[in-house]
Amino acid sequence: MTTLLTLDNVSRKFGGLNAVDGVSIAVEQGEIIGLIGPNGAGKTTLINVITGVHPATAGRVQFESRNITRARPYQIARLGIARTFQIVQPFPKLTVVDNVAAAALFCGHARSVRDAQAVAREQLAFTGLGDEADRPAASLTLARRKRLELAKSLAMRPKLLMLDEVNAGLNPAEVEDALAIIRKIAEQGVTIIVIEHLMKVVLSISDRLVVLHHGQLIAQGAPQEVVQETKVIEAYLGAKYAAKREQLH
Repeated sequence: MTTLLTLDNVSRKFGGLNAVDGVSIAVEQGEIIGLIGPNGAGKTTLINVITGVHPATAGRVQFESRNITRARPYQIARLGIARTFQIVQPFPKLTVVDNVAAAALFCGHARSVRDAQAVAREQLAFTGLGDEADRPAASLTLARRKRLELAKSLAMRPKLLMLDEVNAGLNPAEVEDALAIIRKIAEQGVTIIVIEHLMKVVLSISDRLVVLHHGQLIAQGAPQEVVQETKVIEAYLGAKYAAKREQLH
């Protein structure tokens, strides 16, 4: 397999806080990676480092053999890295289609507004929002705003797509619909990193799990194996529970 993204001993400090602390990961083309860990583990900060929002204070980020450690967010986006945000904030007064067209224009993949809108309508149809295209974005439900966020990221034609809590706040049926879309995106050859708190969801969709705790990488590997590791159980449930579990086994 081809390595798409490499993090080499990457750290990000905020004052005296090591939000990301010496993380090294290689992401292979076509993988779906579940990025998990307790609240405050550094998951979103790691995505912000990769996308240039908060550049690494140490280490190296490489995408397709290019050093992007100090690149700006718009430069990184134009190389083929897109992301969604945990808190969904569309341009409320713009229509749904214009929200997505803005993303296509931002990445330079559309030569004109007309081209951008054509790209936008294609991605809205893909994400099941075709009928909502001409409505104001502010009128969408949370579940449909999450789909709009996906459509915006897909309009950027990503090679690597990072999904930050894309299922947060959704009911079980909406989660299943979102997972179906994510699988369809993966089938198109897009590499995906997904931050997810719902363990059932992350186990069902991930090829590999990467676990952060206090900004450090504590485990990575096959999903069913990783969730059985003592240090992962300690991170989520505490050392006492992990010790008790060890005694029982």
